Order: sequence, then C-alpha cells, then structure tokens
Amino acid sequence: MNGLKGIAKRLNFLNGRFVRLPIAARLTLSFLSVILLSSLIFTLVGTQIITNLIKTEAEERVRNDLNAARLIYLDALQNVRDAAEFTAVRNITRQMIGGRYLRTYVDEMIWFKVSEGLDILTITDSNGIVVFRTNDPNRVGDDQSHLELVAAVMRRRTPVAATVILSADDLRAESELLAERAYFRFVDTPMARPRPETEETAGMVLMAAAPVFDEEGNFIGVVYTGKLLNRNYEIVDEIKQTVFQGVVYEGKDIGTSTIFQDDVRISTNVYNEDGSRAIGTRIAEEVYNRVVVEGQPWLGRAYVVNNWYISAYEPIYGFDGSIKGILYVGILEQKYLDIKNRAILIFMGITLTGVLVSIFITVLISRRISQSVNVLVNASQKLAGGNLNVRVEKISNDEFGELAETFNYMAQALRERDERLKEYAKRKIMESERLALIGQLAANVAHDLNNPLQGIVTYSYLLLESETCRPEERENVQKIVTQANRCRDIIRGLLDFSRQKKPDKTLCDVNSLLTSCVSLVERQALFHNIKVNMDLEENLPRVVLDPSQMERVFLNLIINAAEAMDGNGQLFLSTRHNREGNCVEIKVQDTGHGISEENLEKIFDPFFTTKETGHGVGLGLAISFGIIKEHNGNITVESAPGEGATFTVSLPLTMETIGPEKHGE
Repeated sequence: MNGLKGIAKRLNFLNGRFVRLPIAARLTLSFLSVILLSSLIFTLVGTQIITNLIKTEAEERVRNDLNAARLIYLDALQNVRDAAEFTAVRNITRQMIGGRYLRTYVDEMIWFKVSEGLDILTITDSNGIVVFRTNDPNRVGDDQSHLELVAAVMRRRTPVAATVILSADDLRAESELLAERAYFRFVDTPMARPRPETEETAGMVLMAAAPVFDEEGNFIGVVYTGKLLNRNYEIVDEIKQTVFQGVVYEGKDIGTSTIFQDDVRISTNVYNEDGSRAIGTRIAEEVYNRVVVEGQPWLGRAYVVNNWYISAYEPIYGFDGSIKGILYVGILEQKYLDIKNRAILIFMGITLTGVLVSIFITVLISRRISQSVNVLVNASQKLAGGNLNVRVEKISNDEFGELAETFNYMAQALRERDERLKEYAKRKIMESERLALIGQLAANVAHDLNNPLQGIVTYSYLLLESETCRPEERENVQKIVTQANRCRDIIRGLLDFSRQKKPDKTLCDVNSLLTSCVSLVERQALFHNIKVNMDLEENLPRVVLDPSQMERVFLNLIINAAEAMDGNGQLFLSTRHNREGNCVEIKVQDTGHGISEENLEKIFDPFFTTKETGHGVGLGLAISFGIIKEHNGNITVESAPGEGATFTVSLPLTMETIGPEKHGE
C-alpha cells in the first residue's frame, strides 16, 4: 500500500514538472490501491466468518442431535414404564400375588419379559416381599422394599419410572448374569479425573414400578421392571442410526453416542483402535466437572477416545433428582474441518478472480472517461434532487462519452430499483393483510371447534356419572374427559389471545383487587398447603385500570406460583408506591423450583410452557403481558433454579381520560 502511494506521488511530480499525467492513469492507480486493500480485508474477514459459521453450524447440529438422543432415551424409559403398568393391571398378576402359580402364568410372564426386551420383571406383595421373579421363579421371599422406586410406589400408590443405580447385590438378587454385565474394570483414560476405585460393580438401570390393586381397589403388591444399560447397546445404536443414519466419512462413523454411569462409558458406539467398543473408558475431568458436579450441559470440541468430535453432553437425572450419569452425542470434527478448508480455498479463489477482473475493468473504464464534467455535475444534482428521468447526451466518443452512458445506466437502474421497492412494499402490505385474515380464520375455527368439544366433555361426564359405567371403562372415559378439557383449554387460550380487547379502565384500589383474587383461590385444593403472606402498603394510590383484566393477570400469577411449588410452600404478595418511578408495584413471589436462565427469555412467548403435557398451553403469561402493556405498565421476572421466582407488575399513576361515571361522580 505504501509503495503504491509512493509511485503515485512520483507520477504527480512528473505531471507537474515534465509530463502530463492523464486522469485515467491516476484513477487506475487509485482504484488499484483500493481493490488490493479491500481484497486483503475481505479475505481475512471472510475467512473468519466462514470459520465461525461452520463452527456454529456444527454446534447447533450436535445440540439438536442431543435433543433427539434425549427423546430416544426417554422413549426407552417410557417403554419400561408401560411394561410395568401393563403387567400391574393383568389378572394373572393378581392371581400370582394371591398364591396361584400356574405354569401358564409363569410362561406368560417370562415370554412378556423377553418380548419387551426387559432384564428385570419382578412382582412383590404389598410389603415389598418378592412373590415372583422371571429371572428365577424359584427365588422368592426376599425383601425389595429398600429399592427407591418400590418404596415410592408403596407410599404413593402410583406408577413411577426413573434411571437408577442398582448395587451388585441388588443385581445379583435378580440374576448373576446382570451382576456380571454391570461389572467393569476401568480403562486408563487420558485427562480423566483421579479416582481411587479401579472397578465398577453397580449397574445403571432404566427402571419402573407400578402398584397392583385387587378387584375391590385394595393395594396388594408392586410390579417392577428394568433394563440394564451396562453393555446394552440398543439405545446408543438406535441414536446413531436414527440421528446420524449410519453415515460414514473417510471410513469413520460421522456420529457417535454414549451413555455414562458417573464418568464411565457403559454403553457406546465409540470404538477403540482395535475395533472394540470403548466401554470402561472414562470421561475427561473438565467435562465431568461441568456436567456432573455443576449439573450443566457441555458443548464444544472434545477428544473422544481416538478422534476429535464436536460433542454435547447433558446429565441424566435419577428419581431423587441426583445425577446418575451422562448422555453424549458427537459429530466427527474432520468433516467440518475439510468443509471449512474447501470453503476458504474457494473464497480466496473467488476473491483473487474478482481482484483480477476488477483491475481489468478499472483500466478499461479509466481509459474511456471523456465526458464533460460540468454536464455530469448538473445531471448528478438533478438526480440527487429526485429526478430519476434525467439523461446525459453523449457529446463525444472519448472516455467521458462512455461515462455519460454509465450515468444514464445508473439513473435507469435507480428508477427500476425505486419501482421494485414500491412493488415490494405493496406486496408486503398484501402479505400482512393476508396474515391478519389467516389469524382471524384461526380464531373462527377455534370458536367453531369449541361447541363440539363442549358436547364431548358433557356426554363424557354423563357417562362417568352413569351407574352402567363399569370400573374398567371409567378410566378410559376419564381419559376422554381429560384430553377434551385440554383441547378446550387450548381453544380458549387461542380465542383469548386473538380477542384481546382494549381495557375498560376505571379508578381501582389495587390492594382490594389483590385481596379479592386471594379469596377466590385460597379454598382450592391447590392452596391447602400454601401459606399466603400479604404485605400491602396502606394508603396506596388508586390506579386507572380495567379491574376484570387485571384480576385475570393477578390470578394467573398466583396460580402459576402455586403450581411451581407443587401446592406446598409460601406465597408472598406485596404492594408499594414507587414514588421515584411514579407507579404502583405489585410483587408475587413463591418458593418453588424457579426458572432456568434460558427459559427466562422465552417465558412471555405465546405457547411456551415448562409444564407437563396436559397442564397448560403457554398462553397465560403471554395474555397477561399483553394486558399489562395495554395499561402502559411493565412486568418483569427474577428467578434462579431452586430459588423460586418473583414477578413484579408496575402500573403507572398518570391519569387517563375517562368518563365521569368511571370516577363515580
């Protein structure tokens, strides 16, 4: 760059003293300097952008793959649970608990265990004493009430399922083969955390337990099922086939999956150099501390056994909320490195070609500039004033004549672009109107569906109340009621969200409105074990608001807080006059499980919910947010996992124009 400037200075000197330097030559040197400098900058920036884009794409891909792997893992756990629940309601299960051990019953149970791919299927009486075990029908009478899922079913009388760690003795009680499968000697692994142990004897099990009731509804026993994950490759291979579709890159699997028990690989399709699965190897200490110790997912580049992978890890939680292991997926990094290198080479080739072409065009243009500067200046001023129809006549055949044509082309291009922009704006307006019509159509469809759903709910309740409804049919009818009510809630939320109206405001006492909301819910079953603490500021200024809409906001926040505490905790409600902000603040604080940082940003989005399926459609907070914004107010939330949540509603005290009747005059 400095060298080019020096050449230009010397040429200018010659131009002033001895020779005349044409403007085309000076333009060529100037353009050449700009092109070379721009190309260098674009190459450096472009290379960095390509690197970042490919890295981001790889990490996003592996994050999505981990989500898919989690679903496959949970589906396997659900299958184990379904097997337990199905066995619990079978008549032969009741017969076996009652002491009838027909050979056909035993064969049926063993066949069911094998067909479902289970490693454990055991039946106990109501005290947890084993009455039948498919692995060894003759081994009965031992007490299994110490197993956490069995104990939970004995307490709750409801089915449960979770990932559990069974000791070697518990596995041996079921089968010696299971205890042998669970046993691992640790393989020395670089970067693994120091451990005094050299072997693992316990096993990681997908386990479920379900209560057994007799025909009168009395609790008579427990069925528990399980699938040992140690040396069981069904889940990891299904993840590999489903998520990565068995794709191979340069002779290596593009994607891998692993299940860790604590920090030990117990099920994996990561292979050693000799082609064997890398079971018994251990996770890097850095990843272990992040996932198991801190309980956070880990995403990034990691060396896995013998290759670099873009990897994602997340904790596997047990029934008691403790971390039992780690779920991992990874994509071979080499493929993305090759893609990056090829992209950079192509980009640099295109840049170099562009430089050469630009230099060539610059020389041509510079040699052909020969038009009157004054004419171009005048035409440019008209163009800048908005006259896009301006044209420059070609007054000569030299370089300025060519520039005149270029100017005319530019003016034509600007006019065409202006027309395209107008057409684009018109098309966008039409699209917005079409989207509004679609939204109205969705609201109308939701309204039309509400009536038949109401009929389904009504007749389902009539069936439940009917004396002819048998117990085994009642459960199915109840499921119909539950799902129909869920559909009705979704439709009601859609209607409410699409029909948000302008508030009908009047002067209101916020303290009275909040007290009224508490009185509406405090007798509900959800609030029986919740202590409500109210700290309402006296002489609180009245606020201009719509009482019915704001009551809906307060009720939604109060009920959400109660559900976050699972109906057991303390609810704090407070009001105060914020003189600095000239507003009234209402705080709703709970002692529930809190909200994660990633969910805080999405909590007011429509249809976003952290509740289980069937317990919410995710419109409550979105509607509340809209109501508060219509009141020119604000709502914020502060929370952290395990520390509860605090919602703060701020309503301004500025007066709005309302009729005298709204003031009570």
